[in-house]
Amino acid sequence: MFTALVLQNTPNFHAELAQLDESSLPEGDVTLAVAYSTLNYKDGLAITNKSPVVRQWPMVAGIDGAGTVIASSHPNWQVGDLVVHNGWGLGETRWGCLAEKARLKGDWLVRLPAAFTPRQAMAIGTAGYTAMLCVLALEDHGVRPDQGEILVTGATGGVGSVAIALLAKLGFNVVAATGKASEEAYLKALGARSIIDRASLSAPGKPFQKERWAGVVDAVGSHTLANALAQTRYGGVVAACGLAQGMDLPSSVMPFILRGVTLAGVDSVMAPLPKRQRAWARLAQDLDVSVLERMVQEVPLADCVAHAHALMAGQVRGRVVVKIPAIS
Repeated sequence: MFTALVLQNTPNFHAELAQLDESSLPEGDVTLAVAYSTLNYKDGLAITNKSPVVRQWPMVAGIDGAGTVIASSHPNWQVGDLVVHNGWGLGETRWGCLAEKARLKGDWLVRLPAAFTPRQAMAIGTAGYTAMLCVLALEDHGVRPDQGEILVTGATGGVGSVAIALLAKLGFNVVAATGKASEEAYLKALGARSIIDRASLSAPGKPFQKERWAGVVDAVGSHTLANALAQTRYGGVVAACGLAQGMDLPSSVMPFILRGVTLAGVDSVMAPLPKRQRAWARLAQDLDVSVLERMVQEVPLADCVAHAHALMAGQVRGRVVVKIPAIS
């Protein structure tokens, strides 16, 4: 038996810890003893049932996990290996990692970088790994620190916090957009040079505005993304990875055809293994773990539901790491 955070929809939706038998685990060629998981935005949506994230019931929540291989028939993984898992439909269509055990496909796993402990890997989680993919998108499209300011929206969230730390370490002039003026010291400690009120971006704006940003990391979508595009400089790049404000894009083609702006979509869920390995290798190289620790709150598995509700209410900054009980 093992403990897991289980989501049920009969007779009504509820999320609670339950004891499950190992025989109920899904098919897979690697079994993981999960040491740490995390709460991402998608986890919050699923655990609070605020969006139809879950597509099969019952569901064990948790899109991320880090821990030790305890059984494997996959040629790349041996018992005792330390691994990281992000995405691939966990917590949506397949049981996830907010549990003491998870059964996964070996082709989905990334070897835990030597630079990180399992806890640190989950302090990064899908949010931080997505932030790295956004930074790589900017770099791959030629954005350099000497070209001007980089805007990061949703700055106090998981993606935003890690993106700021990464971009600052790489020498970029980062401007953080937030609705939480009280978090200015936190954001500047991560590396942001200046702060703007998210209200200046979140309302409907003109489709073509004064040029400012050499690049943008946007986790918000909707009017915020539209305004960021309208303010991006000639040849600039906007990496879009989230929809916290909405999934619409009330914009026009003007930034693209008159300024040559690139809108780079960033997907972390189904990203191929080489892209994941590249992102984790760069995180190990470019993310300062002392800065990472400033954005981390650790909670026990038993407190996940309460923290998921806080996350959805905008009461959480940075990253929530979930300590999983050791298998008895």
